[in-house]
Amino acid sequence: MKRPEKTKDVFGIAGFSVDIDRGARESLADQISAAVGRAIREGQLGPGARLPSWHDLAAQLGVARGTVRMAYENLRDQQLIVTAGAAGTRVAEDARPAASGLTLARAAPAPARPVRPGIFQIGVPSHDAFPFKTWSRIMGRAARAAAAAPVGYPDPSGEIELRSEIAAYLSIARGIVCAPSQIFICNGFGGALAAVLRALGMEGKSAWMEEPGFSVSREILRMSGVTPVPVPVDAEGLDVAAGMAAAPQASLAIVTPGQQAPLGMTLSLRRRHALLEWAAASGAWVIEDDYLGELQLQGRATPALASLDREGRVVHIGTFSKTINPGLRVGFLMVPPALVDAVTQVVTVYSAAPTPTVQLAVAEFMRDGHYLRHLRRMKRLYAERRRLLMQCLRELSVPAVEAGLAVLVPLADGVDDVAAVAKAREVGMSPAALSWWHAQPGRRDRGLLLGVTNVQEQQVAEHCVRLAGICAARQGAAYASRKGKVRAGDRWECRANARYFLLLIHLNRTRRRHRF
Repeated sequence: MKRPEKTKDVFGIAGFSVDIDRGARESLADQISAAVGRAIREGQLGPGARLPSWHDLAAQLGVARGTVRMAYENLRDQQLIVTAGAAGTRVAEDARPAASGLTLARAAPAPARPVRPGIFQIGVPSHDAFPFKTWSRIMGRAARAAAAAPVGYPDPSGEIELRSEIAAYLSIARGIVCAPSQIFICNGFGGALAAVLRALGMEGKSAWMEEPGFSVSREILRMSGVTPVPVPVDAEGLDVAAGMAAAPQASLAIVTPGQQAPLGMTLSLRRRHALLEWAAASGAWVIEDDYLGELQLQGRATPALASLDREGRVVHIGTFSKTINPGLRVGFLMVPPALVDAVTQVVTVYSAAPTPTVQLAVAEFMRDGHYLRHLRRMKRLYAERRRLLMQCLRELSVPAVEAGLAVLVPLADGVDDVAAVAKAREVGMSPAALSWWHAQPGRRDRGLLLGVTNVQEQQVAEHCVRLAGICAARQGAAYASRKGKVRAGDRWECRANARYFLLLIHLNRTRRRHRF
């Protein structure tokens, strides 16, 4: 392989060189202009410094004069040099070096994300049961339709085809009677929530947030200048009385009434009425995050909170991330008629809607009945996968409770669930730590949330045994620390080996209680 040619002391500057690599994919002109431009930016060539002519630099570098001419023209286009005919070529007066002491740090590479959903990962739909062939045909037709459409800016509120289908779906499946004009297509849940907060003018106000609750909602509130107030949940969902005691002047409440995120309980009818009465009496707003609302696995899905709203205080947010694909980034808003103009103004300025191609594809997927059929299949599949996972955990004597589309494995006090998640990821599992969902550090419950959507029957037993070993390891570490068996600063490690698996089998056969 031929080495790059290096020319020393170009332009009479000691130590300044131009590397010429004739085998590189980059042209010689680009290599020359890059080297000279770098010298100008780094201060080796100051403002007003005279550059050699094309002939002289070409002879010095051993290249054609046209090559140097192209390099100079490139530098001139970047406004780094100026040409003055017989007066020669000089560094532009405004071409100043970067401030001393400032260096460009190389950005750290982004952490690699799994291409396919990991076992026990929450928040993603089933990868193996989605009708990809049908979806790919629909996407192809939508792309052709979008390409043939008249050139122009899309409707910032979203394509009318999709808004009409969503309005019809909400009426049938979620009990919400609304018009397409009340529907706005947004860039995922985050885009929808941010648009509502802007339209309502919530900056400087406070909002109830479920505790535990969706941390992304909490962060969006903070970034929008809203103070989140944690309100506890119990078996009936959000404790409205506790919220009124903690922040009676709150202007907003964000709830997940269909399936509380992450614990899975449904907001009771009594609490729903109490929440709506509080909003109407205080002039507050309620944002209904329909998290997994249509995927309640037992019986018919509970109607949406917005279906009970008679005072126009509820904004309904939904997405297709948990039912079709989170990569689509398609979310939607259903707002009361009184908010239509305010939200229209916000989305017009911020252009919140995703690309028309995706919107048209989702609209056809819904219009042809594929979406409702897919939901019915997914409910049956997820119910069976949750049952299978619960059965496997019971056989290993691992305590577990159902939590919507997840299974919660509670951990004892002192057990670090974040460390347990890190160990699980080392062996290909992706559970979530319950403590991540808490806003109050001193009151964080510990546990592992195991998503059921991508549980595979042929692999679930193996993964459950591995998970049991990790739970036992972390439990043993916490117990030893409390007993003083581990000195401060020491690291305690327990590996789930063959002896431990035999112990699990023995415990299962003798039906003894064993806490992890």
